[in-house]
Amino acid sequence: MRVEVLHHEGCPLFAPAMELVRGCVRELGVDAVIVERVARYPSPTVLVDGRDVMGVPSDGTPADACRLDVPTRERVADALRSASSSG
Repeated sequence: MRVEVLHHEGCPLFAPAMELVRGCVRELGVDAVIVERVARYPSPTVLVDGRDVMGVPSDGTPADACRLDVPTRERVADALRSASSSG
């Protein structure tokens, strides 16, 4: 499973999002590669196997903006469980 944490440079929400993802992966015991990508993304965005855990596909527009729908523990854990059971 591939987990990506996308963010723009200097995002204050990146570190908590990365810690949340690492914690969920550890707690669930899933086999996942966690990748950090820095560019012009709505930040932070967490993708599990290419799918936004918040269920909102990006339109691909570059953005140096914070997300209003910050990924939650429940959404990250649900996405990891779903990807783990389907693959």
